[in-house]
Amino acid sequence: MSSSSRIALLILLPLALLAGAARAQSTAEDEARRRAANIAAFPDAARAHFGQKTTPAAAMKARAIGSYARGCLAGGKALAPDGESWQVMRRARNRNWGHPELIDYLESFAREVPKLTGWAGLLVGDISQARGGPMLTGHASHQIGLDADIWLTPMPRKRLDADDRENMPAVNMARADWRDVDPKNWTPAHTRLIKAAASEPRVERIFVNPALKVALCREAGSDRNWLNKVRPIWGHNYHFHIRMSCPPGVEGCAGQEPPNFGDGCGEELAGWIERQYKAIFNPPKPKPGPKPKPKPPMSLDALPQECRQVLVSR
Repeated sequence: MSSSSRIALLILLPLALLAGAARAQSTAEDEARRRAANIAAFPDAARAHFGQKTTPAAAMKARAIGSYARGCLAGGKALAPDGESWQVMRRARNRNWGHPELIDYLESFAREVPKLTGWAGLLVGDISQARGGPMLTGHASHQIGLDADIWLTPMPRKRLDADDRENMPAVNMARADWRDVDPKNWTPAHTRLIKAAASEPRVERIFVNPALKVALCREAGSDRNWLNKVRPIWGHNYHFHIRMSCPPGVEGCAGQEPPNFGDGCGEELAGWIERQYKAIFNPPKPKPGPKPKPKPPMSLDALPQECRQVLVSR
């Protein structure tokens, strides 16, 4: 990474972390306001087209089309808002859609959670939109129905009402200095939960905040192979992100390379921690002068051609 790139990263990182925190804590009113503003600003952007589709392309065979951050979803399946051991959060966003392979996995995973953790179950955050594609707010990925956010807040034993689901804040698991987890909130059950998800053969990656990865590396014990899939990334201090591999036989789904970089608990992680700390507590001052214009959002032409068919399908 060049020195100019590092400086740009350190300038942008605090904003990214704050934006991630805001999204995790945002209310339905906040979300609706941002969605409306983004549609008005760029009505022809891919995110405006896909963000306003509320039903799946049900007439099409289930397919994850394109890549995690540049694609769409045909034949999506909804995760039921209420399950025996899960509840969908932020339901007004209508982002509880995914490829059937992911939805089936989430349902079976949630049923194991009480035995794994002692919790009542999982609080499930964003998966994908009804037809995938770029979102009006939030994620760059989650576009092909193979990504899912799982809250690190245990599901309460009492069912949450509609207001709680839209407005209840998630719990920040990072310590105040962002170098480790907060022992008041983090428990061994969190490690067991993430280990179980990473140990699933169909899961390609797990993303967590660097501070959480520190705890996972420390608590992993002698069985460390699952850590290879667990990668540090900005934000992700309220939830962890499950990414499924492309299902076998699905044409046009572009997966990632299998993890081949070891457990990631050494120098690489230390670098993430230091960059995060500096960006939050000692960021470089922005250069004087007018701010550059924001980059226009992704256009429909940037997506695989099949995504246009997904948009118009019934």
